[in-house]
Amino acid sequence: MTDDRRLPPPMGSLISRNKPVRFEFEGQIFEGVEGDTVASALIANNHWLMSRSFKYHRSRGPLTMAGQDANTLVQLPEEANVLADRIEASQAPNVEGQNYNGSLEHDKDALLEKAGRFMPVGFYYRAFYKPKGVWDKWEPLIRKKAGLGKANLAFEPTYYDKAYLFCDVLVVGGGPAGLSAALTAAEHGADVLLVDENKQLGGALTYHRFDIDGEIATETMVSLRPPVLSHPNIRVLTDAVCNAWFTDNYLPVLKDNRMYKVRAKQCIVASGEFEQHVVFRNNDLPGIVLCSAAMRLMKHYAVKPGRKAVVLTGNDDGYLTAIELATHGVEVISVVDMRQTAPNAELIDCVKSLGIPILSGATVYEASATQHHLSMVDIYSIDEQYAPIEKVATIACDLLCVSAGYMPTYQLLCQAGAQLSYDDDTARFSLKKLPENLHIAGSVNGIHDLENVLADGQRAATDCLIKLGRVDIVSEEIQCDQQTNFPWPIFPHPKGKDFVDFDEDLQAKDIVNATRLGYRDIQLVKRFSTVGMGPSQGRHSALPTARLVAKATERTVSETGVTTARPPFIPEKLAYLAGRIFNPVKRTPMHERHEELGAEFMPAGVWRRPAYYGDPAQRADLIQQEALAVRQNVGIIDVSTLGGIEVYGPDAPEFLNRMYTFAFVKQPVGKTRYAVLTNEQGVVVDDGVACRIAVDHYYVTATTSGVDAVYREMKKWNAQWRLDVDIANVTSAFSAVNVAGPNSRHVLENVCEDVDFSPDAFPYLAYREGHIDGMPVRLMRVGFVGELGYEIHMPTLFALKIWDTLMTAGEAFDMRPFGVEAQRLLRLEKGHIIVGQDTDGMSHPGELSLTWAIAKAKPFYVGSRSVEIVMRRQQTRKLVGFKLEKTSDKPEEGHLVLDKAGAESNITGNVTSCEYSSTLDAYIGLAFVGVDQQAPGTLFPIRVEGKEVWPEVVPLPFYDPDGARQEVN
Repeated sequence: MTDDRRLPPPMGSLISRNKPVRFEFEGQIFEGVEGDTVASALIANNHWLMSRSFKYHRSRGPLTMAGQDANTLVQLPEEANVLADRIEASQAPNVEGQNYNGSLEHDKDALLEKAGRFMPVGFYYRAFYKPKGVWDKWEPLIRKKAGLGKANLAFEPTYYDKAYLFCDVLVVGGGPAGLSAALTAAEHGADVLLVDENKQLGGALTYHRFDIDGEIATETMVSLRPPVLSHPNIRVLTDAVCNAWFTDNYLPVLKDNRMYKVRAKQCIVASGEFEQHVVFRNNDLPGIVLCSAAMRLMKHYAVKPGRKAVVLTGNDDGYLTAIELATHGVEVISVVDMRQTAPNAELIDCVKSLGIPILSGATVYEASATQHHLSMVDIYSIDEQYAPIEKVATIACDLLCVSAGYMPTYQLLCQAGAQLSYDDDTARFSLKKLPENLHIAGSVNGIHDLENVLADGQRAATDCLIKLGRVDIVSEEIQCDQQTNFPWPIFPHPKGKDFVDFDEDLQAKDIVNATRLGYRDIQLVKRFSTVGMGPSQGRHSALPTARLVAKATERTVSETGVTTARPPFIPEKLAYLAGRIFNPVKRTPMHERHEELGAEFMPAGVWRRPAYYGDPAQRADLIQQEALAVRQNVGIIDVSTLGGIEVYGPDAPEFLNRMYTFAFVKQPVGKTRYAVLTNEQGVVVDDGVACRIAVDHYYVTATTSGVDAVYREMKKWNAQWRLDVDIANVTSAFSAVNVAGPNSRHVLENVCEDVDFSPDAFPYLAYREGHIDGMPVRLMRVGFVGELGYEIHMPTLFALKIWDTLMTAGEAFDMRPFGVEAQRLLRLEKGHIIVGQDTDGMSHPGELSLTWAIAKAKPFYVGSRSVEIVMRRQQTRKLVGFKLEKTSDKPEEGHLVLDKAGAESNITGNVTSCEYSSTLDAYIGLAFVGVDQQAPGTLFPIRVEGKEVWPEVVPLPFYDPDGARQEVN
């Protein structure tokens, strides 16, 4: 590392100078310090070339030093398309450039630039469709050249998850406006979440020079940042990106490996602005950066960005950049001001006092490079129509800092429906028509003077506080007349290479030619030319594109507009979407007892349920033992997670009759009935048991994971039917256990003396009510596990006591608790399906052999018309039971069912359940098969780990086909 490239303190707010970091880039070892990004460390070593451009393979270096451009895309061993100005050098020990053939320094594909005339905008639309079949010849070559980085197919995914945050006020952006807003809201008692994409709060305060002395930024930051960080009402997320806005202030925030799903009552977007580049020939060379990038290099990383600099500006900020550069030892050869006159005389005097000449009414028209780096610029004067007139100077330099102005970071706001407007006379932007409860502050609101920016943050916070009912004062609008945008910073060159969009290698002529081909609408220009469709998503190309289209179509920029902003704001890894979701975890009242019994738990929706009891090393044996205990003696299982819904009222029978496939109007009081629920498409979506407690009162169970959806559907349908019923989700109000096995009746007779459990008094599928030790219970004689059994539902308040009472009563019969795994095996032996496991999003009753559960006489139930239609069609599959010798390989859930053996086979279905049954001493399971494979005795192939096994279709149920064990005794 060259020592004179590093600036002394206090420069370098993000680095630790005494902690060196070594990394490899393109096979060469470089040294930086802790806190350096790959880009800042390379520049500190005077290495600017980091990547090659997409189309022409041109040399590219950083533009923004803020991760807002695609010029710094590099390759890591495990990840492609990583931004070198965002990834820390300490996190990237081995880095390569991207999109080159040969080496980064000597890219063989750079010759493509010489063929540029044969690749005009949209050439691929017109070049590859004729003669017929020519695409087949071009496709392999294009696919080989397309893309940027290389995907590592051996990469092992890392952990990602999601979490939820709620707040009164979300502030997006930790610059001066955001800090002011957050502090104002918090001091009035609001719960504030402050999100900023940078590693430190302060925004432009951390790098921008706001005044000649350079003191006001530091003073402002000292007055704002510590109070914000220490305020008990403010939670700060730095290095976090608010990636989208959705209805009602629902915003995903990405930080590290976590996606926060934020819901805010009020939201303030203080996202600032993107500095804009100037369009001229070779404006993409390494060494040409935005003014803000040069100041970030100095303030954040203590890197001197060059030795000899030229500043090209269309506003006062360019003068402040020149002062900053000169203060830190960079020789500023000239300030080139595109304006004819600069209004700030004090700035002009300061720049001149530093010995820096000023060229007004001029621009850089062409830049030249030596060994992949800027070496010279040609300065031309421009007329009042912003056209170059004549060359006035050629300046040798290794750094060109440009600032054509600023464009609001409008993406989140336009996603929310805000309207971005542009005043052609003043070249100023404004954002209007914000949705309710969404506010803006600071430079994104067109406010630039620091004092006014702070006041605008307070104003936005006050607006939020008014809506939250915390203050009743009226906030005043903040006005700003500061001019920051040069109206036409575009100087097309006859030889081209004047880039509007660096991502897509699009030049000024490409945008103009798109309009000449008939694509006059900005949205069509985008799609034809691909402008703004690269990784930067138009951050720096949207405004010059709008200006070029407006001029070519003889309209104003306001009439032309910019392309639609859609989520996400930055590229979002699939890992964020697939990451683990943190759900509320529910535990049944008996959870502590299960722990004492040594249960191994498993998730069931939001619940934690015992999978089995005992040592995990003996899992398979324990499950079989628990199942045999139920078959031969008696077992008890906690089924409190079952959904429970009360339906009460004069129209309750009619309501259930419409909701479920079976008939319920004439269901006797004191009886239970199987209830299958289909949706409007005729798909089976849930099942349960409906107990008729009284003429106008039903208690309906639903699956653990499906009860909320069932309850929602019931409420939705009755909003249309308007039947006289009350519907209540009582899942949490009731708990339940199932006592099953030949001795289950004897256990219950000892604890529930006010119920007659004799077979005649309490037959199969009956419902009774009674008491256990004076505590009320609802009892159902059901047979999900295929044995004599009783479900006992009780108020949750009494659940633990009743569990203990039952366990004590069961000691005389060696009653054994069993878990979900044994329950699933037992139900499989009886051929009972589990909705969601043995069904999918297309399973109708006919495929599942559930036609017996459809009342043929009633005129309607939800989904009846669809069920009728799909069951009349020619069927393609059927859910069947299969049996396989235990010496065979075990099929697993999801394994494919084939029509025949061999490579020419077709998929006809899949396995939905499969377990070893010690009762039957074989593998048994359920699977979807082709209709020609459904007959009992048919052998069909299942692909298991690359080979086929051949189970036999057998009639269901596998065990006790006559149901004698659950109906008698």
